[in-house]
Amino acid sequence: MHIVIVNRWPRFKEGSARWDNELVRYEDFFDHSRHRISYVVDALGAQGVLAPQASIARLVKVGDVNNYDELAGAVRDIVQHVGPVDQLIALSEFTLEIAARVRQALGIPGHGPAEVAVYRDKARMKEVLAEKDIRVPAFARCESVEQALRFADGASYPLILKPVDGAASIGVVRIDSREELQSQLRSVDLARYEVEEFIEGEAYHVDGFADSASAVAFQVVSQYVGSCLDFVSGSPLGSVIVQQSALRARIEAFSSRCIAALRLTTTPFHLELFVQADGSLVFLEVGARVGGSEVPHLLNKVFGVNLFKHWLQGMAGDALPMPAKTGDPSGGWLVIPKPRELPCRVDVASPMKPRFRSIWRELLPAPGDILEPGGSYDALHSGRFIFTDRSQARTRADILSVIESFEFKATPL
Repeated sequence: MHIVIVNRWPRFKEGSARWDNELVRYEDFFDHSRHRISYVVDALGAQGVLAPQASIARLVKVGDVNNYDELAGAVRDIVQHVGPVDQLIALSEFTLEIAARVRQALGIPGHGPAEVAVYRDKARMKEVLAEKDIRVPAFARCESVEQALRFADGASYPLILKPVDGAASIGVVRIDSREELQSQLRSVDLARYEVEEFIEGEAYHVDGFADSASAVAFQVVSQYVGSCLDFVSGSPLGSVIVQQSALRARIEAFSSRCIAALRLTTTPFHLELFVQADGSLVFLEVGARVGGSEVPHLLNKVFGVNLFKHWLQGMAGDALPMPAKTGDPSGGWLVIPKPRELPCRVDVASPMKPRFRSIWRELLPAPGDILEPGGSYDALHSGRFIFTDRSQARTRADILSVIESFEFKATPL
């Protein structure tokens, strides 16, 4: 099999405090002597390819793997030198659609734009689920300013305006009035946006793996602490693994129903939903990918499941059986974002691990470090923490205590 991997993620040296992407080990998950493995990378992605150079069929560096012309050109180069491609693999959510277009243009097997839209286009996924009578927020694509305002006039404020192809709440805006919506609509690319109902409720996420028949072989339910939208505005974000309960069972059944309706197969997934005050469950969105931030590291630590390994080896035809969960552990994670005034020089970032036995890992900037704008949840922030504990309640209490007691000082530059 000839497999082309599109990689934009770096790996950090062993012994480094950074654990980002340590679970994405292409050199371990693929037999480079049995398969022909080629890579397309950008500058950071080149740091994540650790297989011996002699074992790589071809490696092409581009300026930006998320540029269609550059990626398509690189894959054509690989086809010319190595031969037809059997699998084009892209793990980053930001690359999924572009990789799908390349597959379609070059006749490579796998998901094309129509299949990818089901788990990348936030309007399309809600259309599919609504057809199956699964509760989703009322929504409308933004075809024109006038059409979007008509939808809003028939709804009630607040509303949410967001890109249909976004991630990490980038570009998501809460809208509290008609005037605000009208102003925002005139400043965005309408073809990429939707407007939807604002759902009151507690936010949860479900991370798992769907098998070849769209059945959920593994899933873990977590409750958010804070929200992704508030994180963009500078508030802490985390979550806690939910232990056995009637609510967890209902969420697991709801998640399984959504995955089956969307026909996701042989893929990890990250699904978000709301639990309303009356107990109703409302779908928010889903990605056919491994959850971001500290999610994969926490699941690997607590349940011994590396979702990247199951995903990658499954695509190479070497599917692994999903281990059964044992016990009913909990755990969680927390990211305290960078200050709003950036860049800044760090003066103090107080260690929390000596004070909380539940903290398994913490990543803090050192005094003198410069924090720059940009990056998602896995950037160097004011503080990042992963917790493990047998108790959901204790984990949540420790997360809230860290938020309350963490000391961070920086000087804007």
